[in-house]
Amino acid sequence: MSTRSNLAPEGAAASRRLGLIVILGALTAFAPLSIDMYLPAFPALQAHFDVGPGAVQGTLAAFFVGLAIGQSIHGPLSDRLGRRLPLVAGITVYIASSIGAIFAPSIESLVLLRFVQALGGCAGIVVARAMVRDLFDERDSARVYSMLMLVMGVAPILAPMLGGLLLTIADWRWIFVALAAFGLACLAAVWLVLPDSLPPEKRQRGGIQPVVRAYLHLMADPVFMGFTLASSFAMAGMFAYITGSPFVFITLHGVSPQDYSLLFGLNAAGLIATSQINLRLLRRLTGRRILIVALLANAGAAVTLAGVTLWPGTGLIALLVPLFLTIASLGFVTANAMAAAMSRAGAHAGIASALIGVLQFALGALAGGMVGLLEDGTAAPMGLTMAAFSLAGVAAHQSLTGRRAA
Repeated sequence: MSTRSNLAPEGAAASRRLGLIVILGALTAFAPLSIDMYLPAFPALQAHFDVGPGAVQGTLAAFFVGLAIGQSIHGPLSDRLGRRLPLVAGITVYIASSIGAIFAPSIESLVLLRFVQALGGCAGIVVARAMVRDLFDERDSARVYSMLMLVMGVAPILAPMLGGLLLTIADWRWIFVALAAFGLACLAAVWLVLPDSLPPEKRQRGGIQPVVRAYLHLMADPVFMGFTLASSFAMAGMFAYITGSPFVFITLHGVSPQDYSLLFGLNAAGLIATSQINLRLLRRLTGRRILIVALLANAGAAVTLAGVTLWPGTGLIALLVPLFLTIASLGFVTANAMAAAMSRAGAHAGIASALIGVLQFALGALAGGMVGLLEDGTAAPMGLTMAAFSLAGVAAHQSLTGRRAA
């Protein structure tokens, strides 16, 4: 695997490369850990704060909004100041807000703290993507993103299981204790081990105008936007699943919080498996060709899921099969779309990473909000939202990239 930096030269020790990928994977895991670990606690949060499902879902929507806004800040900063400084500052904010959430006196304060938690934690996501772009070319970036999916994919398996386990021995506050501890571990790894992949001579200069020009340049690039929107719409469907699944599984189908964690982990395992299959396919095929098929598969599974949720009296098993296929197909979509989009970044990897993240989580917040807005006591809002965003991803990819996608 070739790199473009003396931080990871050809022939570097495999253990050093693996260590770098593990740390980058942990940084990208801030979002799934922070989202998925407390999903089993939704009923407990409702009871503690004496609020309805919509109010608790608001803490999740606030986190999505914070992720979107925060990445637009950390991306340009990492292009100007290097990768490490914004990363250390962001993780520190994440730790402080996680501790604050432990003592939240009301659901409104928890919503605010979740927003601030996301503002800090998203530094790990945007900087990790930019560092991969610093170090690897497009094909190798796709491979690295697939490996990051393996590390990152463990989080959705372990996080709800850990959250469910904590709820059997303690209350919901201990979930935020665990998140603060994770932040401290990441901060130590960054401070002691992770090098800065952007040397001073390659950092951006000037004020706000170059940043705005870079954003506008990327937004005017149809190929960049085609790959970015394809990935972002598909990921938004997963956020609809994350938002709606606690109600669908626990309330509607009577699944216990612990069994919900297992089902959530099963879907995450499918995502891990496909990301590793993608890693092998990249030896023979380009990521852009794989992406075309993956987007169509994702849309087909999501439309089937929507049909199942609209059918009266549908059981849990009939729901789980198309849901599993929809989530698993993202293992092919995300790595390849990300690598193709980031290959268009030029000298603005941080800004490109930020723009991708902003669109992903802004659309994720929109998808989660739609699930709550359409809530009708059935699984249909989740299924229909997932199908709509999946189809939008196919349309964006085909209309903006066209034949250039291959």
